[in-house]
Amino acid sequence: MSEYYRAKRTRNLYDPNQTKPFKLSRSKLELFIECPRCFYLDRRLGIGRPPGFPFNLNSAVDNLLKNEFDQYRSKKQQHPLIKANNIDAIPMLHDDLDKWRENFKGIEYLHPPSNLLITGAIDDLWQNSNQELIVVDYKSTSKNEKITELNQAWQNGYKRQMEIYQWLLRMNNYCVADIGYFVYCNGNKHKPSFDSRLEFDITLIPYKGNTDWVEETIYEAYTCLNQNEIPAANENCDFCAYFNAVQKFSLH
Repeated sequence: MSEYYRAKRTRNLYDPNQTKPFKLSRSKLELFIECPRCFYLDRRLGIGRPPGFPFNLNSAVDNLLKNEFDQYRSKKQQHPLIKANNIDAIPMLHDDLDKWRENFKGIEYLHPPSNLLITGAIDDLWQNSNQELIVVDYKSTSKNEKITELNQAWQNGYKRQMEIYQWLLRMNNYCVADIGYFVYCNGNKHKPSFDSRLEFDITLIPYKGNTDWVEETIYEAYTCLNQNEIPAANENCDFCAYFNAVQKFSLH
């Protein structure tokens, strides 16, 4: 067994008999939505999906955006992107923002009926003149077309990500605007030369969140964690499809 899987099998596993709160991150809740079987294997049995490669360039873009917005945050001024889009907002100053942004910490809410501690790390928060918090999420990619909307099925996870953040903030008694924004950075790969510089076209995409699904999904994930049988896989799960194909091949 690799060190990765040995560590996974002993770290933060759910025990139906435990009394202390069990931390469940936004990404693990998304895993449940993607495939209950993968979720159960991960959180109950410690058998996680194979790790993907780190998106280091995406992380670099996120850090640079945070640094840039923080400059305007410290001066209590609008960022040019906010101003250019005529948005009533400035980057929000808050003592807990750095903690809320930190992976494996983030903003938390203990869901009393399930005793699940739901967490999520936010990219940014803005605030409008009505003192409402605006959830902002950074995305980066490189596509030929200009990105002006989230209209692909795989982008539904992005929408749920924003809605979880909106829900977490509301559960912590903050007034949150329904409209959040995606700062979408699209790498331009059609320049005649590289010149040690990657340039991006940046669009600001508004999204009206709907958090009605969140609590029901938490209950469903809780029910899944407490059952004693491995649930069925999502028929669209590539990981389970691969595993099933290998099993069938091994039986011949």
